[in-house]
Amino acid sequence: MATRSDLGRLIADARRMAVFTGAGISTESGIPDFRSPGGVWSRMKPIYFQDFVASEEKRREAWDRAFGGRAGWTGREPNAGHHAVARLVASGKCSAVITQNVDNLHQASGVPPQKVIELHGNASYATCLDCGQRHELDELKALYQATGDLPACRLCGGIVKTATISFGQAMPAGPMARAEEETLSCDLFLVLGSSLVVYPAAGFPVLAKKNGAALAIVNREATELDPYADLVLHDEIGPAMTEAAPAN
Repeated sequence: MATRSDLGRLIADARRMAVFTGAGISTESGIPDFRSPGGVWSRMKPIYFQDFVASEEKRREAWDRAFGGRAGWTGREPNAGHHAVARLVASGKCSAVITQNVDNLHQASGVPPQKVIELHGNASYATCLDCGQRHELDELKALYQATGDLPACRLCGGIVKTATISFGQAMPAGPMARAEEETLSCDLFLVLGSSLVVYPAAGFPVLAKKNGAALAIVNREATELDPYADLVLHDEIGPAMTEAAPAN
């Protein structure tokens, strides 16, 4: 059975690693995951992208959730796992963080935004679906509470949505391409806190392994890709990464 020391040696030996994170790295910050009992989708049904666009009622429901913080994705602080990843990026060991998370905690931990590849978007701000203009949530919330009017783009009047990728919404082409490039450029692909069941994102560990990179998976529970990994550690991410990638 692999140990934290084994993980530390694998990281030390890597020349260029890519880190891939899922909800499990953020549960230690108090952010719920999606599918486990008590997770986000056990408490409320997802709103599909097509329904959001087509229905004013669904848009209002989505904004009530966002402004009320019902999903719990924002307003938390990075934990030891995020800080360990940030140290690896700062040292030059890790070239990019590919994340399924929308909580902005990698950036909050000190990872430069250009080093974070967000496959499922970001819940900390909103964008116009027509022109792409960024909108800050605090400003949208103030207007919504004052007028009751649904958020609309201040530039073009288009539909505004949190910058997350919803069910039924196309994956972002730019981040997907960047993630593939980083996956094919690394010699160690480190998965932290992902169940590896959501595709196409979960295809990146397979791609890295097929391209000759070592594959390491740190997750509290087993994943379908465990048999293909060079190292599997069923452990808490914060403590494990603190030991495997300590501060100097």
